[in-house]
Amino acid sequence: MDYAFSQNIKSVSGSAVREILKLLVNPEIISFAGGLPAAECLPTAIVAQISGELLSSVEGKTILQYGATEGLNSFRSELIKYASTQGVKAAPDELAVISGGQQGIDLFIKAFCNRGDTILVEDPTFLAFLQTASSYGVKCVGVKSDDKGLDIADLEAKIKKHKPKALYVVPTFSNPTGKTYIVERRKAICEVTAKYGIMVLEDDPYSRLRWEGEKVAPLKSFDKAGNAVYVTSFSKLISPGLRVGYAVGEESVIRKMVIGKQCSDLHTSNLSQAIVREFLARNLLESHLKTAIPIYQSRAKAMLDCLAKYMPKTFKYTKPEGGLFIWGEFSDNTNTVERLKQAISKNVAYIQGQVFYANGNGQNTLRLNFSNADPEKIEQGIKVLGRVFGNSI
Repeated sequence: MDYAFSQNIKSVSGSAVREILKLLVNPEIISFAGGLPAAECLPTAIVAQISGELLSSVEGKTILQYGATEGLNSFRSELIKYASTQGVKAAPDELAVISGGQQGIDLFIKAFCNRGDTILVEDPTFLAFLQTASSYGVKCVGVKSDDKGLDIADLEAKIKKHKPKALYVVPTFSNPTGKTYIVERRKAICEVTAKYGIMVLEDDPYSRLRWEGEKVAPLKSFDKAGNAVYVTSFSKLISPGLRVGYAVGEESVIRKMVIGKQCSDLHTSNLSQAIVREFLARNLLESHLKTAIPIYQSRAKAMLDCLAKYMPKTFKYTKPEGGLFIWGEFSDNTNTVERLKQAISKNVAYIQGQVFYANGNGQNTLRLNFSNADPEKIEQGIKVLGRVFGNSI
């Protein structure tokens, strides 16, 4: 049958990350493709214990019932305290629970954009944002950046030219580059967008995964006009399978996002919310991160050492102080799209950088994830990539 799919879904291609993740059923594949937390960092025993305690308590039947779209009141109270420690202040009506950070993206676009509107993004940016925007018929336009963050002059020029509805940024340990915006750029972004009445979506899933350098305040903390929405999740900190995050913004903005959520999934899993609530209330998140972060640090170091040892000199790459990703670029315009099949045939996977660009550029770039492979696998995989990209090892 010739199915008449909607224009919204026709314009969206499958995720390059999701397609490559299908390869992971093969245990011989060394994957630097996805953004999966290390298996060792998934707190199965703690989650099992908390779940049992919750379901056997007087709260158990409430947890298994329908819940408020905004989230459990007890959880939101913990989130307000937690967000404050991260530099994001919120009144009760300015915070809502969401089913992972990606739902926050969806609800933001749903709340502010019509088909044919434009959103500015960093070039390169998070692939799933580009896909979500495309599903709503929204055009993304890339803004130049450097090691310190967005190019503010280019940002203002693009605002004047394209008259966008919003700007989307991942300013701390960016997906895909691993870069972090300096404070001055964050302040400038808030000033420029406020000047032109442009909404900002700050996506912050990785900032707690810092092992070097000084903590940088969220962009939202510099928002004086109320035009910034802050979205984060516990996917990389506790478990992506729980699908729990939260959004902070002005009351009227959060209200519209909550209405949009009612149409999507009604509410985030009460059990998942209660589990994360207990991680916060019992201070388990902090102790868990003290165990997880050194694992990511050691794997990042292993990959950086191997890149220096095995990759061609034409390959330049970022050196993140946290997060899950390293971004690479070939100065001789080596085509990473063409080389990907060769790498996969040798049981190593990465993500071609082209998929992270709004205009489809970046054929000479790639994203590497170091969190989901131990140092031995990292060395094996990078050695293979060195050969794939022409280094005589």
